[in-house]
Amino acid sequence: MALLDLIGISKAYETQNILTQVDFSIHEGERIAIIGKNGGGKSTLMKICHGTLEVDAGRRIVQKNIKVGMLDQTPRFKENISVKEAIEEELSELKNAKMRYDTILKLLEKEFENEDLIREQDNIAHFLDLHDAWSLDEKIEHVLQEFDLKQFEHSNIHSLSGGEQRRVTLAGLILKKPDILLLDEPTNHLDVYMVEFLERMILKSKFTLLFISHDRYFIENIATRTIEIDDGSLRSFQGGYENYLTCKEQLILTIQKQHENLLKNLKSEEEWLHRGVKARLKRNEGRKQKVFELRTQAKKNPSLVQKLKVELEREKYNFNGEKIINKQKMLFEMFDINKKLGTKNLIENFTTRILQKDCIAIVGKNGAGKSTLLRILLKQLEIDSGTLNIGEFKVGYFDQQREMLDDSKNLIETFCPNGGDRVDVKGKNLHVFGYLKNFLFPKEDVNKKIGVLSGGEKNRVALALLFTQDVDCLILDEPTNDLDIPTINILEEYIQNFGGAVIFVSHDRYFVDKIAKKLYVFKGEGKIEESYQNYSEYLEIEKELAELSSLEETTHLQTAGENKTQKNKEQTTLKLNYKEQRALETLPNEIETMENEIKEIKKCIDNPECYQKIGLGKLSLTLDEKESKLEELIEAFLLIEEKVESMQRE
Repeated sequence: MALLDLIGISKAYETQNILTQVDFSIHEGERIAIIGKNGGGKSTLMKICHGTLEVDAGRRIVQKNIKVGMLDQTPRFKENISVKEAIEEELSELKNAKMRYDTILKLLEKEFENEDLIREQDNIAHFLDLHDAWSLDEKIEHVLQEFDLKQFEHSNIHSLSGGEQRRVTLAGLILKKPDILLLDEPTNHLDVYMVEFLERMILKSKFTLLFISHDRYFIENIATRTIEIDDGSLRSFQGGYENYLTCKEQLILTIQKQHENLLKNLKSEEEWLHRGVKARLKRNEGRKQKVFELRTQAKKNPSLVQKLKVELEREKYNFNGEKIINKQKMLFEMFDINKKLGTKNLIENFTTRILQKDCIAIVGKNGAGKSTLLRILLKQLEIDSGTLNIGEFKVGYFDQQREMLDDSKNLIETFCPNGGDRVDVKGKNLHVFGYLKNFLFPKEDVNKKIGVLSGGEKNRVALALLFTQDVDCLILDEPTNDLDIPTINILEEYIQNFGGAVIFVSHDRYFVDKIAKKLYVFKGEGKIEESYQNYSEYLEIEKELAELSSLEETTHLQTAGENKTQKNKEQTTLKLNYKEQRALETLPNEIETMENEIKEIKKCIDNPECYQKIGLGKLSLTLDEKESKLEELIEAFLLIEEKVESMQRE
């Protein structure tokens, strides 16, 4: 049975149809990824599922008592509330349920047959099980650490950045575990380590989840089903992102086959139509109409196939690291550079060269200094010490604040500041509309003001503008944030065709794997490691090394503990007299032997065949003697043990 159903849903904004007669269901335990281009209806579908957006037609059906929770893009909090309090407030229902459960336990000590209390206790236990809420304080502490919020736990929530506030909201939601969890771009503002923690939490707690994400590895690791919104309709694919690509390829082959059959049918019908008079008879009007429909479909199919092929082609790649040719132009040269911000060490003794065709991803935890390195390369920050040489070349910069854009200008004015409607792109003179079409902008958008565009649309404009510039080096700070997957594919294509150097910061593992030929990994405390590995492989090896290190440390501590215990024993036995040393060695075996003898006697007493042969009185007497002797042995051993412990304390 589905937890939530959408039946015949339609939604339009002004003249644009977003969803048309859509049917959609969410079943318990499903983790469904929504993909599609920006403005295609992903957030609209999610808000309809949440119940916060009215539909033009259709029905939304939610099963009784099912609670739907959603991660907002812009979180809202009470005034004067700390980070930890904000998370705890989200969990108030669960905390109250746990307190009530504990109260019932105490009441049942006196009223152990009260059926109403027993029934209430069972219901609360089921509720706490369902939401995995038995140890909330420990879970809050864990999520504060993993989402890098521990340092802010007592800070006013409104003093945090937008990204940090989203992490607080996300922390509360995943701990609350609603029956259906809706997440809109949950990996935004998370570094790769936070994303991995989020993946573990989702999989471990068995969420029912509907999510939008441009992080293709996150989709692959989490999704049990992937739905694509295209032209107001839904396509559903089992599994994650890899299977989605496989199914899209199969879809292309199917459409091609259907098109071939359609052309054969059309040829036959065209021959009929050209026979003349009979085609004009009224009774054949329906067949004639069918010919016209076939013509329309025949024209439409090749463009659909081409569109799908282009989308799929953008996904195919081979990760091959290119050898650095020494004759390449040197752009940046760094020798033992150092940089601190306040007391925090961000870059320590870092030495490297960046050449004209390098493609370098700067990766690592949030706050480790990645953007600081970009600002040094852009001459926006001075280094504290070391040598930095920068060659003569032009740089194109994409920043998260999109400072290159003017909200008061429209797209034509942005791309053609000196008038006209054409733009130069890599030596080609293109019409603005033709160029912007590559970045998924429809013709009617060219007169829109930048200020009315969404964050994702502004990013698309900024990237499109960047690739019109005649530069030798691209420096990109989180270029995939707020972009949909189709736009990221376009960005990847432009970067791969760019002839110069590319230096970028990103937490998008798939994007880094696909584009980067080298990594600068910020390890923290100023340490930067250079690597030519695939980023996913690097993270996997890093994880394995951490596990090995942890295992070695545990083994070392165990060995050290055993050695210390043995050493203490050796030192202690030197202080005991011979009789005491001998008793310390032999008493444990004597105690064990005596305990076994007592067990055998008790077995015999319980067996009539056995005690009738020996005599019940004799057995009872022997048992008393053995138990008395056992007490003496134990007391003697405890006295020596007490003496040993006293010596060790000294």
